[in-house]
Amino acid sequence: MAPPILASPEEYKALIDSVDTFLLDCDGVIYHGANVVPGVKETLQMLRKAGKKIIFVTNNAAKSRPQYLKTFEKLGIEAYTEEIFGSGYAASVYLSSVLKFPKDKRVYVIGEAGLEEELEANGIAHAGGTDPEDKVFMGRDDFACIGSDPSVGAVLCGFDININYKKLAKAFTYLRENEGCLFLLTNQDPTYPTSFSTDDPEHPIKHALFPGSGSISYPLVYASKREPTVIGKPHKPMMDAIIAEHHFDPKRALMVGDNLLTDIQFGINSGVKTLLVLGGVTKREQVFGDQPSDIKPDLVMNSFGDLAVLAEQ
Repeated sequence: MAPPILASPEEYKALIDSVDTFLLDCDGVIYHGANVVPGVKETLQMLRKAGKKIIFVTNNAAKSRPQYLKTFEKLGIEAYTEEIFGSGYAASVYLSSVLKFPKDKRVYVIGEAGLEEELEANGIAHAGGTDPEDKVFMGRDDFACIGSDPSVGAVLCGFDININYKKLAKAFTYLRENEGCLFLLTNQDPTYPTSFSTDDPEHPIKHALFPGSGSISYPLVYASKREPTVIGKPHKPMMDAIIAEHHFDPKRALMVGDNLLTDIQFGINSGVKTLLVLGGVTKREQVFGDQPSDIKPDLVMNSFGDLAVLAEQ
């Protein structure tokens, strides 16, 4: 049975009255690249005025919360650091609050400065990452420099544009030799969407896909024969970390997203009601076509910005 499509102010109001906490995907719900979704700014203001809790949930682990806040400020979107929950910060909270990661241990990072900042925000010591020593490419005679480090109690893999063999070799060694070493992945996204300027006047901005965190982690998964604990959407550890930080009732929460495989499945896995917005990753026929996806949202809307009509009343 196809989910209902919300289209009237009365339906919008009933939805808002039933929800205390709005978990919002970013790209596809709040903005598309550099363009804010029409009506979203007014919708966010209306929800805040109604006393609703807003949490921005993203799988991007390359940016820290302060870095993400700058993105929102640049787009003119009201947001606060404590409302932003990327998979990097979720990994940090999961380690500190859920797993109670020992203070005398370090996390070996395959990732960028944003991920390191999030670990530091929760007092978690780390190695690797942006360390200049680990950015140096190694030769065949350099294997002796990779030895055991008993201080490493976890390997955390995220998006790393400077990934190299040395980082993979160190991480693999810790996973193989350090007893009880945890293996965590910020998110399993196979690709990383981005955009960049071109010299083509007709197409000055090119949107492209490149390997994502899931792809970067695969050599470790294959070599170690270990499956990592995946933090980001659609996996439940992300929700465990969010609830550990924000303490809300999942039964009065709503996950809003444009992607069935990540956002909607995330809500389903976490026991949270879901709202799919169209116009993003998921196309209408995937929900209402002759062969719809097995992943079914509870509700559907054309755009999250459509709720702004309530602000005009």
